[in-house]
Amino acid sequence: MTADPNSTPAVEKKSVPEDCPCESGAKTADCCGPFVAGKKKPETAEQLMRSRYCAFVLGNVDYIMKTHHPSTVSEIDRKGVEAWSKSSEWKGLEIVDTQAGGKDDDSGEVEFIAKFGVRGLVQTHHERAEFKRDKGRWFFVDGKQIGSDPVVRDTPRIGRNDPCSCGSGKKYKKCCGKAG
Repeated sequence: MTADPNSTPAVEKKSVPEDCPCESGAKTADCCGPFVAGKKKPETAEQLMRSRYCAFVLGNVDYIMKTHHPSTVSEIDRKGVEAWSKSSEWKGLEIVDTQAGGKDDDSGEVEFIAKFGVRGLVQTHHERAEFKRDKGRWFFVDGKQIGSDPVVRDTPRIGRNDPCSCGSGKKYKKCCGKAG
């Protein structure tokens, strides 16, 4: 399902915190606040990335949609974005790396990690986001999620008939490995 970028359903917006949610160390009023409110335009790809994170925190889906590049905004499920924004407890943003995306560039990439909680479980979203400047304005184009490395055991797996690792003296299958 694609979102209509021109539709503006009522969105429950959260109160604006004093310290900017993007974790720049600045006050929201001096950082992402003016961007999200539409009073200023981000001058760099990183500023746009930070302000989009702030919009997720604040539940401002209109800003998220308006800063999505016109060539790909039709692919966005507005209701899904709104649900994610509202149902998540946003825990922080870490900018890992930026490539280009400065005041004199027309494109750039920002690698970031966004932390959020859903139903008490803290999760991370690690992405390399692509940005383009069009007619003097920065837009988010697309992102590629960066997966975590697979878990590799450094010890052998406990077999069903091996002694349980808890030290009970029972076989694993009769102790901690007991099904059900």
